[in-house]
Amino acid sequence: MIARAFFSATLLALGASSAALAQETGRDARVETFAVLPDWEGQWLLENNTSSIGGISDSILAQRAGEAAPPVSRDLFGFAPNVPWNEEGRKRNAEARAKSPGRKAEGWGFPLMMNSAAPIQFVIAPEAVVIVNAYRDLRIIRTDGKGHPPVDDLWPTTWGDSVGNWEGGVLVVDTIMVRNPNAYFHGAPALSDEAHYAERIWMDEEGGLVAEITITDPVTLTGPWKSVLRYVRDESYDRLLYDSYDGDRTGFDGEYNTIEPEAVE
Repeated sequence: MIARAFFSATLLALGASSAALAQETGRDARVETFAVLPDWEGQWLLENNTSSIGGISDSILAQRAGEAAPPVSRDLFGFAPNVPWNEEGRKRNAEARAKSPGRKAEGWGFPLMMNSAAPIQFVIAPEAVVIVNAYRDLRIIRTDGKGHPPVDDLWPTTWGDSVGNWEGGVLVVDTIMVRNPNAYFHGAPALSDEAHYAERIWMDEEGGLVAEITITDPVTLTGPWKSVLRYVRDESYDRLLYDSYDGDRTGFDGEYNTIEPEAVE
């Protein structure tokens, strides 16, 4: 009886030791993985997109004033000239643009949050990369080695389902099941829920970030839509700020955004 009790206690002790060792080994492996992940700290803006308190980039303001200024990339907007729309795509985009003036934006959504005036921030861990902006748009890119969920467990959402992996210092991302982006942001392309987004994001030799994005959509595009965006770290930001947009008084006069009169109750 004593021998049996001793044997049982020994097994329990060995089991506890093995669990502790596995846990410690897991932590060590995670620390090692962290050590080789890239450092993309800070807030990032599209190149040439620094702006005043009015939210319009200095480059665009200069161009409106007739001054020479480097352009801000708007490659992922629905009215970009490089979009290979098919007949259905042109129809959807024309309808979207016709109702755009005066529409309130709920945020930027995907893919526009990668091409927006709002700064973005990357939070990198072994299991996932999180991309967030000041509008609280949130992308979670799983890098844990698991693929997309089964088809029966997927449905279109504003930011889609993203999985990724690291190829050296390059983040390779595959995103599917993105709800028509124009339903969320009025400048976004009117793509279908069947669109597929392939991204490669890396830091270049100058310390900027480059995002190479290829979109295919059998419903609205005649072929791949490729864009390259470049971001620079904006040293004027030390944190992302967010406030409620319930009091949004953005208006549109047919050419420019305006401030609507305050509502009288």
